[in-house]
Amino acid sequence: MAGDRRRALHLYDWNASITAAFLLDLGHLEVALRNAYDGALSLGVPAGGRHWVFDPPRYFPTRWKTARNGVRYNTNQEPQRLLAQATQTALIAVQAAARASGRPVPSIPPPGKVVAELPFGFWRFLTAAKHEKRLWVPHLHRAFAAGTSRSELDRRVSGLHELRNRAAHHEPLLRRTSTTGVFSLCTRHLVQRHDDLLVVAQLISPDLSDHLAATSSCLSVLARRPRADDR
Repeated sequence: MAGDRRRALHLYDWNASITAAFLLDLGHLEVALRNAYDGALSLGVPAGGRHWVFDPPRYFPTRWKTARNGVRYNTNQEPQRLLAQATQTALIAVQAAARASGRPVPSIPPPGKVVAELPFGFWRFLTAAKHEKRLWVPHLHRAFAAGTSRSELDRRVSGLHELRNRAAHHEPLLRRTSTTGVFSLCTRHLVQRHDDLLVVAQLISPDLSDHLAATSSCLSVLARRPRADDR
């Protein structure tokens, strides 16, 4: 029993370490991804038009569908909600700063402030199939290396988003697997997520991918995972 408790503590400490390692790398990738998407979408703004964050109908128009249970729903409700929430949060912050310094209080926030407030979950779904014609083909493909597959990119970013959510909520990153009826703890999916991270970074910026490959501690922490016979 003492050995089991000791191993449990080792696993807990190790999970905290691998969580921190991935969150650091994912933080770099999230900033790069949002900047790349912002740049690509901004290129599509018509001359004299509003920044894309202030023009949701152009990029995320209301589209109604009927679910199998007969309930109608707006397929773009979530990006619309997240944009409105980010805009409001950014506006409150810049207005408070203006009042504190005695400057004129703005009625709209700087676009960059809104972009910074948008969560990873917003950017993650921009590569979904439903956005291919309106976002990917005319705009977002420019954020990545020529020839990038939207569906393949979406698969990788989806896995990274899931990993980030688990890490951010301090959930165990190990998986329990059983091939012979005996359960063991597996890290193969984490190795794959690290590979996904480097691939997506490479598609955005080779320099970013090189930096992450040189500085990431994920693989070294993965190699130190406590084993079944550790005591």
